[in-house]
Amino acid sequence: MEYLVFILAFILFVVCVFAKEAFSAKKRERQYIKSLYIDYGKLPKKEYSKDRYERISSYFRKHKEEGQLDDITWNDLNMDEIFKRMNYTLSASGEEYLYYTLRSVAVNKEKFAHQEEVIRYFQENPDDRVKLQVLMTRLGYTGKFSLYDYLDNLDLLGKRSNKKNLLTDILFIPLIILAPFHLPVALCGLTLLMCYNITSYFSQKKEIEPYIISFTYIMRLLRICDELVKVKISVCDREWELIKKHKSRLRGMRQGANFVIKGASAASTGNPLDIILDYVRMVFHIDLLLFNRMLSQLRVHVEDVDGLIGQIGYIEAAIAIGAFRQSLENGYCVPEFLEENEIKEGKVLSICEGYHPLLSKPVKNSVSTDRGVLLTGSNASGKSTFLKTVAINAIMAQTIHTCTADSYRAPLFLIYSSMSLRDDIESGESYYIVEIKALKRILQTAGKSSGRVLCFVDEVLRGTNTVERIAASTQILKSLSGSNLLCFAATHDIELTQLLEEEYDNYHFEEDIREGDIFFNYKLIGGRATSRNAIKLLQIMGYNEDIIRHATIQAERFMQKGIWEKITF
Repeated sequence: MEYLVFILAFILFVVCVFAKEAFSAKKRERQYIKSLYIDYGKLPKKEYSKDRYERISSYFRKHKEEGQLDDITWNDLNMDEIFKRMNYTLSASGEEYLYYTLRSVAVNKEKFAHQEEVIRYFQENPDDRVKLQVLMTRLGYTGKFSLYDYLDNLDLLGKRSNKKNLLTDILFIPLIILAPFHLPVALCGLTLLMCYNITSYFSQKKEIEPYIISFTYIMRLLRICDELVKVKISVCDREWELIKKHKSRLRGMRQGANFVIKGASAASTGNPLDIILDYVRMVFHIDLLLFNRMLSQLRVHVEDVDGLIGQIGYIEAAIAIGAFRQSLENGYCVPEFLEENEIKEGKVLSICEGYHPLLSKPVKNSVSTDRGVLLTGSNASGKSTFLKTVAINAIMAQTIHTCTADSYRAPLFLIYSSMSLRDDIESGESYYIVEIKALKRILQTAGKSSGRVLCFVDEVLRGTNTVERIAASTQILKSLSGSNLLCFAATHDIELTQLLEEEYDNYHFEEDIREGDIFFNYKLIGGRATSRNAIKLLQIMGYNEDIIRHATIQAERFMQKGIWEKITF
């Protein structure tokens, strides 16, 4: 009787432990779901290790297309930080697709109607959004490497056959039959066969273990897709149909998948049944047999895995874009893309009250032009920030259909920049060589493209002497003002404003020096700059008075005579 009471008490204890854990898990899920409602549009708090961030570009690298931003432009505009600012995704698929979206500048506007429809749906229907976000959370991430790292290296596994493993399994049958007649011989044979199988098991398991991670993610992907298509969302009918098509082709991978996946972590769970099954795997190679079959299925259907990632990524990227819009306290707009006849009747590019999305308290500026824009102004007055504001808004308009402005009107462009360049130490190329190569790629693109090119140049040819810089800059900027080219450029060379006044509209930024300090209002003003502040900044920073006085006299004499004179005192 006492034993019965003890057993019942033990069973009750186990039930209570499981019930408590189930209750806690449910409570955590409720709290998480609540946070998805409350935190919608709050700034994302994510940490990015170097390895993880390199993985994020995997989908983009696998899907190179016309119109995508090149590395120079991406780095010039610090687009990594823009991506991180809008990365509200919760899975590897969504994260990689959002990165791909931000680098894929559309060269036709057919995609935007559907994209906008999906973005707005999840903005306006939080319940469906949260349902999908919960599923994306369950999908999760792949760890240090992207799924594409594993898919690209499938060939390294070579052709894997089950013949050898099946043969060793079959050998158990005659040994078992032999046991009643010659037990010692049978036991000896079984022992040797088991030792051989266990040894060869670990050798083969070491080869395939990294790929089991990818199989695990693919299985999660398939399970999430099963749940995803159950959520009735009419605007996603196109994506749902494609998901159904791709996952139906991958149904062969599901057979026995749990046995392979659980085998990778059985010993670590401590579950007695899992440990027993782990020994069964070692002796009979069941998970290796199933892995090889799954591998053969995957090799045939890699494109279907890619298709699932693309469709799920598209949906999650749309949700993230909606959250990004919600987070923009300074406002946003949906861009308006102009047709050719509309361009002829008005300005080519118009931005009203645009601002840089990374600034919490930005100064907004507007510009409307049908030809190039040449910016002048003092140091730190806002020229580079304005160039980046226009460039980033043009990119976001043609990628995420969202601009940080009151309005944005322009045709579709190919977008390039030459701004934050530096010496290439590895190749031994100087800044000047790097810069002229960057400028040449823009001219070459404009020469062979039938579309329009929008480019941004900051301090053109700063890497060479004054005389040749002004001469070469004049001709290059003239070349960047062709019929299919629109160039925004910033310079300290005030001479360019006169040499290029027939090709470019002049704008500038000003500073205000008062009470021994310098202040900037960062407002764009029409016309060329009339003030300089480099020497004044030296004075404000406490440089020796002789340096300030001598530099001022020398500069004034040059402005009067047009030649440099030695100053002796």
